[in-house]
Amino acid sequence: MARKHTCIDRPQSGAATLRTILLLFTGSLLVLVLAVGFVTSYGYFRDYVSEQLAGHARDGATAVGLSLSNAIDARDPVASASLIDAVFDSGRYLSVRYLDHQGREVAGREMTLSDSTVPAWFRAFADLELTVAEAEVVRGWSRLGKVQVVSNPGRAYTDLWRITIGLIASTAIIGGVGLFALFLLLKRTLRPLRALERQAQALGNRNFRQRVTVKSTREVNQVTAAMNQMADDLGQLFEGQAKLIQHLRRVNNEDPVTGLASRSAFDQRLKVEVESEEKAAPGVLILVQLWGFATYNQTYGRSEADRLLLRAAVVINGFVSAHVGSFAGRRNGAEFSIFVPGAMPADAGIWCHDLVIELDSVYADLAAPLETAVHAGVAPTGEGRGIRELLAAADEALRLAQADEETGCHRAEPEKEGHHNLETWRVIISQAIREQNLTLWLQPMVSEQQSQPVYHQVFSRIDGPEGPLKAGAFIPMAERFGLISDIDRLLIQRVLMRLAERPDEPLAVSLSSASVASEAFRKEILAMLEEAGARAANLWIGISEHTIHHHRTAVGLLVRALFRLGVPVLVDRFGVGGVPFSYLRNLSVQALRIDNSFIHDIDTHDDNRFYLESVVSIAHSRGVKVFATGVETSAEYSVVSKLGIDGAMGYHLGRPFAADH
Repeated sequence: MARKHTCIDRPQSGAATLRTILLLFTGSLLVLVLAVGFVTSYGYFRDYVSEQLAGHARDGATAVGLSLSNAIDARDPVASASLIDAVFDSGRYLSVRYLDHQGREVAGREMTLSDSTVPAWFRAFADLELTVAEAEVVRGWSRLGKVQVVSNPGRAYTDLWRITIGLIASTAIIGGVGLFALFLLLKRTLRPLRALERQAQALGNRNFRQRVTVKSTREVNQVTAAMNQMADDLGQLFEGQAKLIQHLRRVNNEDPVTGLASRSAFDQRLKVEVESEEKAAPGVLILVQLWGFATYNQTYGRSEADRLLLRAAVVINGFVSAHVGSFAGRRNGAEFSIFVPGAMPADAGIWCHDLVIELDSVYADLAAPLETAVHAGVAPTGEGRGIRELLAAADEALRLAQADEETGCHRAEPEKEGHHNLETWRVIISQAIREQNLTLWLQPMVSEQQSQPVYHQVFSRIDGPEGPLKAGAFIPMAERFGLISDIDRLLIQRVLMRLAERPDEPLAVSLSSASVASEAFRKEILAMLEEAGARAANLWIGISEHTIHHHRTAVGLLVRALFRLGVPVLVDRFGVGGVPFSYLRNLSVQALRIDNSFIHDIDTHDDNRFYLESVVSIAHSRGVKVFATGVETSAEYSVVSKLGIDGAMGYHLGRPFAADH
């Protein structure tokens, strides 16, 4: 099955935003306009001041020339010098000279421009032209000479300096106010774009609940409305897919009357628990049957019979909830099956007796005045005993219980109490924890898309009197004694030590339900992962679907904390925990690991194949990987590969091996 890999865009460092680009462009344009206006205004005022300076020089030259021509005798050097001194001492001229007709100076005064409040650099920049104004000195029809006058530009520079300062200040104020107003306008206009960006990122993360409510221009409002509609449509599509998967799971694996596992689903899961080499664990199988159910059905009708079965299922579900890891199903009619992992046969006999008494009480109340009885057969697992032998032993025990007629249960092979009693198990596990006697075994998760394993699943083993004990044997006991959190803590420590030695080999561990529910354990494991730093990103944390179903708050807190640390999370044993698929969208999980029971004989099980195909499709649409476990034949691997899974694990692909080797 072909599939597309989705890439979630992350914020691009260094990439300019649209608001920044528009602000730079329009701001630059505004600055350019203001700069052109400033240069034009400055040029105009400079020319104006220059003309005023030249006009002043001409007026001065004309006035001095007329005075020398009419008011005094210009041929008298002393009188001429007195007139020129009087004019020059006004300080408005740099130079006043009276030249005869031969160009010799008769009288004159001049000075340099030194004392000025205007900076020298500005005078050099402005560089006003100093015009030499001339006027003729005549007496009657005789030309006596000419007057040359150069105006003092100091005042002109001062006026031009003030004008320039005013232009700069007004330009800066107008530019600042304009840029600020432009910034506010763009911020207000483009505000929905930031919300659209967050919505796009949310859609990339398959979060369809993000909405844009900010209003802006008509065009932007139309875009936000379209995005909101698309998010609604995608959300509804996802909900429809999730409901379809839940329906398929119920149809394929649940009994329609009681909600317990169907016969085929129970047998598949039981086979994994009993016959799988790594998972095979001690436990007991209990078969329960309501005697006289056919008579009850004929007497009260089908609806009342279904009501009785539903009441019995409630009692059985209560029993299952009280025993971690156990599961139940309806076989046919009023016959039920229950598997309790890690149970001692003697304990199972006591639990079974209490169960049938409670069921008989419900049955008797509903069936009165009919005679009722509830019988049960208990059979323990054993080395070399497959599912057929186990079912046959439990069925034989059930028949022996029915032969007694009265309500009760019968235990097959009562003389065999297993290898160890409860106290021996407690000593073995406690000693292993105290001495940190725990070894790691690894099994590869293989992917066709890469040459190296996606990760290695870590299994723990401890030493027992007869040799190494697999996790399937001692984990149920550790859970029963309340020691499982210590096992998980030790496992995490060992795994992080291995990652420190081999950081390029990702590992995966599965946490128990009790550990996840413990606040103290969660804090401790998060502290260890935070201390581990970057290498924690190569550790996959598995949380079973059953744990999610029973400890949603604790799981939510842990998953969010792991997400912040960059630690990938996978949902373990997916498909058997009863968690609605839609709930998983609220968790930042990176992968689903399908339970072995769905993979076993999938090449001949069309319902499971269709279910897995649907899970892969909807998971990939949300950017979540899908892994398969328990692949033990080439036919099974061929099927799951065609369905587009991201990795597979099982004895067909690689057996567990000691991490030290």
